[in-house]
Amino acid sequence: MVALEVLQIAAGSMDNFAYLVSCSQTRKALVVDPSLAPQAVLDAARAQQLTIVGLLNTHGHPDHIAGNAEILAAGDVVHWGHPADLPDADRQLLDGTEVPVGAGCVRVLHTPGHSPGSVVLQTGAGLITGDTLFVGRCGRADLVGSDVDLLYDSLQCLKQLDEKLRVYPGHDYGVRPVSTIGDELRENPFFNAPDRASFIRLRMG
Repeated sequence: MVALEVLQIAAGSMDNFAYLVSCSQTRKALVVDPSLAPQAVLDAARAQQLTIVGLLNTHGHPDHIAGNAEILAAGDVVHWGHPADLPDADRQLLDGTEVPVGAGCVRVLHTPGHSPGSVVLQTGAGLITGDTLFVGRCGRADLVGSDVDLLYDSLQCLKQLDEKLRVYPGHDYGVRPVSTIGDELRENPFFNAPDRASFIRLRMG
């Protein structure tokens, strides 16, 4: 299994990040959350000589899926999404699903809380965390479909992962655009809240 490359792309006026996850051997790529700047994603893929074979959404909120149509129209692209958020996707992103890309694959972790169908995507050495985990923060839990208890549980699962994993968030809300699980354990007050009650007070306060 080859290591996958992750390219982070600024994606619009809401500080979104889009991602290209690619196989260096085959030059095949997945787009993650084209958000508000699908043309920037297509331009980056063209510059890197990548063939887009799939589109994955970390969740179904409008700022993350706004550019889906442009990506899907760009070629023979399969759309993947969790059915709780994106029931019309071609294929389902369920916990444990492995999405192939060239000689590698992306593994899915279902992380509900910000939305029912939120997922985190493990690319090998990296995690594309959508709006579940940001650098120094975490996703909102006061939106329609959000559940603060589920968000807490999802973050506890992420805390068990290798501290060296790089964190690629869904928005540029932190002091830097990329972090690690270890850094978030040390620096993120939401991620290192000592218990559920403390987390709920912090997140909903």
